[in-house]
Amino acid sequence: MKSKIQKNSLLSKTETYIRDYFEHEGSGHDWWHISRVKNLALKIADSEGGDRFIIEMAALLHDLDDWKLAENNSELKSESWLNKIGVSDKDTERILQIIEEVSFKGAGVETSANSLEAKIVQDADRLDAIGAIGIARTFAYGGHKGRLLYHPDIEPVMHQSFEAYKNNTAPTINHFYEKLLLLKNLMNTNTARDMAENRHSYMEDFLSHFFDEWECKF
Repeated sequence: MKSKIQKNSLLSKTETYIRDYFEHEGSGHDWWHISRVKNLALKIADSEGGDRFIIEMAALLHDLDDWKLAENNSELKSESWLNKIGVSDKDTERILQIIEEVSFKGAGVETSANSLEAKIVQDADRLDAIGAIGIARTFAYGGHKGRLLYHPDIEPVMHQSFEAYKNNTAPTINHFYEKLLLLKNLMNTNTARDMAENRHSYMEDFLSHFFDEWECKF
């Protein structure tokens, strides 16, 4: 079993690696997103418990092989990194399982987190997808993908499969109804549910203003 000093060294190496890798990423999945997810996860863990090393490592690596960003490569970069720095096979398996469970895969697709650590990292990632920062990230991603802001004739879709969700090209505003407004009720932990309330309300207020301005009400 590795000492706390050894674990801190592994985390420090991983943070440096991830920061360098995502420093210039422009779709809203940059280093600062990962940093916020890490900090949110550790904040939730303060109240909920869990293995902090596993939580922090999974949070740092959670976007490295994300389908929205990854190249077509059968080799998992996260697994290669964990092997390279000498993380145990047992911990590597736990971290990779969390990473697999974190991502939202469609409104009609179950995305269960099967450990406390996975629930915490999933909650942290979802918290950063909502509220003021979530709004900013959503439009950054929509611009990155060349999507319309909004089209009144294109209705939101509750995707029933991961493939349908991945292949979606709808306007950015639709994403609020297809994912972001659903997340408050999908939080796993009491801590995250409490944190989600204000962020969710902020998005509702934003959408109300958006549609008032769209319709030239003021």
